[in-house]
Amino acid sequence: MAAPTAERISQPRDTVSGMEIPGFRGELIAAEHADYDNARAVWNGAVDRRPRLIARCTGTADVAAAVRFARELNLEIAVRGGGHNVAGTAVCDDGMVIDLSAMRAVAVNQDTRTAEVQGGALWGDVDHETQAHALATTGGIVGHTGVGGLCLGGGIGWLMRKHGLTVDNLLAAEVITAEGDIIRASAHEHSDLFWALRGGGGNFGVVSAFRFALHPVGPSVTAGPVFWTADDTTDVLRFYRDFVADAPDELGTVVRLGTIPPLRDISNELHFKPAIAVTCCYAGPVDDGERAVRALRQFGSPLVDLVGPTRYVDHQSSIDDTVPHGWHYYWKATDLTGLSDDVIDVVAARAYRASSPRSYAAMFHMGGAVARTPRDATAYPHREVAHNIIIDAAWLPDHDTLGTRETAWAKAFLEALQPHGAGVYVNFLDRDDDTSRVREAYGDDTYQRLAEIKAKYDPENVFHNNKTIQPREG
Repeated sequence: MAAPTAERISQPRDTVSGMEIPGFRGELIAAEHADYDNARAVWNGAVDRRPRLIARCTGTADVAAAVRFARELNLEIAVRGGGHNVAGTAVCDDGMVIDLSAMRAVAVNQDTRTAEVQGGALWGDVDHETQAHALATTGGIVGHTGVGGLCLGGGIGWLMRKHGLTVDNLLAAEVITAEGDIIRASAHEHSDLFWALRGGGGNFGVVSAFRFALHPVGPSVTAGPVFWTADDTTDVLRFYRDFVADAPDELGTVVRLGTIPPLRDISNELHFKPAIAVTCCYAGPVDDGERAVRALRQFGSPLVDLVGPTRYVDHQSSIDDTVPHGWHYYWKATDLTGLSDDVIDVVAARAYRASSPRSYAAMFHMGGAVARTPRDATAYPHREVAHNIIIDAAWLPDHDTLGTRETAWAKAFLEALQPHGAGVYVNFLDRDDDTSRVREAYGDDTYQRLAEIKAKYDPENVFHNNKTIQPREG
């Protein structure tokens, strides 16, 4: 394809918005469309961008047509799957959003234990269909997270210690390249691209469909949170450090530090009380799970214990309402090699300094199958880390002054953890994280390999509205 010209760059807004896209059957949404503001909104309400055109696709052919159209007019391209990335990379100013949100089909093959998933599907869609067969694959911990964004960055979730990251369960992907070509990437087709897609983000094309391996899970599992008062944080974390050191692979845990969210099963007087929680999900028989979490439930004097047999699909969506669309969010994150006393002291001292009762920090226990996968098997490199911590500042849209304080809290918290950091998860990078943090997310060797593949499949860096990997020159 010829390089864009200055004439194409200056294409008038009204000309573009009034055009039809050849070969496109979806819906075109411009500023005058009644649904424009809804169509440009993403999960993070702090993101306010105004694209020139939103191409809501119905399938792979629409995606390819939209890419070719945007390239012909040299329009900036953003790709929206679930729209959940905190940095808001799913939408851009004065360009085209290739919107996959209408492409949410999930087809399960029970015999092969695989699922074909369209690029706009949410994890709630996947869980709904796969759990009908008592099957699952590693997804996020929030049901309204998009499959595409989470998977392409790595994919951490409740099942990862038993069944690996989401990228470890990706078998194939249908990709629309920067030229508008449709190709299939797998271990046997475009294997270099397949390697890069498993952790390298949306840098290499638009993924319109995924094929995942599934595993027997549920339908009932032992799962739920245990809460202790914030004053118990140091003791709980020291106990937790020993508890997870010998945990079976089936046991996934996440530590949450902040306030108790207003969940339906928690009494009103405890809502927004400062507390530490450890939430569990055991990917195995319920009775085995009850034994595996017994010591945790018996430690100290819990405020609330909600661990018990529950449907896996319900557990997967249990905190959806605590991080709704439209709130304002700001994230900082780092990987940790371990939970030393110094790390615990920092976490205990910093976690409860937020001003917003909706802000929190969450720490994911890694290891297990994640660590056993060779470091160079995928573009997700930080296999050896013990924990991943995210500092999630959250506030209501009409509390802008509170947002300034929450942002400062998150930055100071991360700075205090930096001496103990060991890389960062690319999906947790926010809009102000610079290229040095992108390199930190991959390490030099992985980044250079990704840059070479980027130069092969997207040499003009068309797909740069993400945590960008620059094409390698020469």
